[in-house]
Amino acid sequence: MTKNNAFPAATPPATDKRPASDTHHGISRIDEYGWLRADNWQEVFKDPSVLDPTIRKHLEAENAYQSALMADTAELRAVLFGEMKGRIKEDDSSVPMKDGPFAYGSSYKKGGEQPRFFRTPRDGGQETIILDGDHEAEGKAYFRIGDVEHSSDHRRLLWAFDDKGSEFYTVRVRDMDGGADLDDLVTDTGGSGAWDAAGDGFFYARLDANHRPSRIFFHRIGTDCASDQLIYEESDPGFFMSVGGSRNDEWIFIAINDHETSEYHVIPAADPLAASRIVAPRETGLQYDIEDGGAVFFILTNADGAKDFKIMSAPASAPERANWTELVPHEPGRLILSILSFKDYLVRLERKDGLPRIVIRELKSGDEHLIAFDEEAFSLGLSGSYEYDTEVMRFSYSSMTTPSQLFDYNMRSRERTLLKTQEVPSGHDPEHYVTRRLMAPSHDGELVPVSLIHHRDTRLDGTAPCLLYGYGSYGITVPAAFNTNCLSLVDRGFVYAIAHIRGGKDKGYSWYEDGKREKKTNTFHDFIAAARHLVAEHYTSHGRIVAQGGSAGGMLMGAVANMAPEAFGGIVAEVPFVDVLTTMLDDTLPLTPPEWPEWGNPIVSEADYHTIAAYSPYDNVSAQDYPPVLAVAGLTDPRVTYWEPAKWVARLRERKTGSNPVLFKINMDAGHAGASGRFSRLEEIAFTYAFALKVTGKAAA
Repeated sequence: MTKNNAFPAATPPATDKRPASDTHHGISRIDEYGWLRADNWQEVFKDPSVLDPTIRKHLEAENAYQSALMADTAELRAVLFGEMKGRIKEDDSSVPMKDGPFAYGSSYKKGGEQPRFFRTPRDGGQETIILDGDHEAEGKAYFRIGDVEHSSDHRRLLWAFDDKGSEFYTVRVRDMDGGADLDDLVTDTGGSGAWDAAGDGFFYARLDANHRPSRIFFHRIGTDCASDQLIYEESDPGFFMSVGGSRNDEWIFIAINDHETSEYHVIPAADPLAASRIVAPRETGLQYDIEDGGAVFFILTNADGAKDFKIMSAPASAPERANWTELVPHEPGRLILSILSFKDYLVRLERKDGLPRIVIRELKSGDEHLIAFDEEAFSLGLSGSYEYDTEVMRFSYSSMTTPSQLFDYNMRSRERTLLKTQEVPSGHDPEHYVTRRLMAPSHDGELVPVSLIHHRDTRLDGTAPCLLYGYGSYGITVPAAFNTNCLSLVDRGFVYAIAHIRGGKDKGYSWYEDGKREKKTNTFHDFIAAARHLVAEHYTSHGRIVAQGGSAGGMLMGAVANMAPEAFGGIVAEVPFVDVLTTMLDDTLPLTPPEWPEWGNPIVSEADYHTIAAYSPYDNVSAQDYPPVLAVAGLTDPRVTYWEPAKWVARLRERKTGSNPVLFKINMDAGHAGASGRFSRLEEIAFTYAFALKVTGKAAA
């Protein structure tokens, strides 16, 4: 591999080696860098100041090293930040959503980092700010607002915040007439809540020490939180919970799930302390979601072999599985993603032939119609509704060249009303850009969709640099949506591409199944195939492809760097899940037991152990040339703990050949999502883009 000469000579931090061994299934491993995991990691999530000073010193040395290597990009980063900020309407506002006498929305003030939440009279009028995020964030290094929910009588506002980045949210209640928060305060929650029908109390999920939402409580306004009523406790550490309310305010739904199994409990919202009722007991592999339809529940499920899901209905008074009746049958290759019900209509978002579409069904007649779109690749989203008895639903549309558009759609008349088009203050002409959808042949003949955008003036002769993004886990589909930030690369001659690899649901549920557990390596082969296809089609060359992914996508980055380092000119791994085997062997970590259905359980299964050990990035770093690598992490991240990338970086430096650098940037005041403010987040993106420009020789462009 060719040495990248873009970086100055500098000595990386020396990482002490303190070998420790573990043995499972008769197989022993040595980990020289396990000491980077703080013994008091749970305390660090809530108070970063208690981090072991030796570990803190090492992480600060890593930041000093990457800062030195990236010092010459300071001016470029400032330019990139200015460009990206210039594409944001600083005083942007959402289109308010109607609910009874009011309409609710959110906005930003010019220069503001955090959103403000407001309401107006239903048909327009004076805005009232009901929550000012910038005010609440004053004096805090990190601040992120969770859910914001008004009660059905519009008297009170439930809102949540995290001020450490560890995703332990505090819930507060605000009197909307007076504007002051009440004394009610609940800590260590998942960041959301659901009001009872009267607005006199709310349900919430409390996180345990391992960051698992294991208990659902009901809090009555004005009472001591210590006396909150326990509604449900989940004893299986492999399952997570959440709680929410139906739009017609009739039901509370407790959702319990891992990555392949679901269970719902329902409670009448008017009787919050009533015993919950199970809709369908958990059955391994059975997944379902519930949507309230008045006298019935609509159930989106994979029951009875419906791999791409079907829709059932059941009486709300007797929702047990024995009473499920088929409404929309299973159609292989048509993946139903979500449903939204109204008094007279049922809306579904589905994916067919790799593209999303919206289907409207009139409940009385059963007649259906599609909302049509013309572009080659695009993204759709259902925007929900506070109201149930309405003929109007709201959705969003965008493509890689088309800014996001928000529509109201009359389901009876089929009239589409454009409410708002994403404004790009610095200007955007879609005609200056080209978007394409390619199909890259993978190692086994499967065709991998690749969405891309480039400037119409970019020469496609194999010399253009390329940023190739991938994720490929949990069935998550990365949409071909409008992204103002990537235009800073595209306008500099980059091809920006998204590889829709297995592990997502881009081509149906089977696409997900073919990229998990024992088939996980398909995900990596698909990404490498996408890179090679882009080269074969003369969009770029291997030395000019920068691969990027975060979280499980960061694990993808570590895997492809091990498998095909020659295919890439740079690697950006954000909050990378790179120590897969060690994490899946540790059931005390926040997310490990619920993750076993996705990755396998190497504690009990020797086969799973071997499968994960064969690709786990940390375990497969070898003596070969690697391209320049940038790893990004957050100290208080409960999803991908900081020590995973810290260990990976140390082992890369120890074992690799060649002189290409490995950089590690860790935010000491944030967690999994990085910086919380909208502009401080842009600074982080500017940093990763500067790295991409630097390694491809475009930093001066």
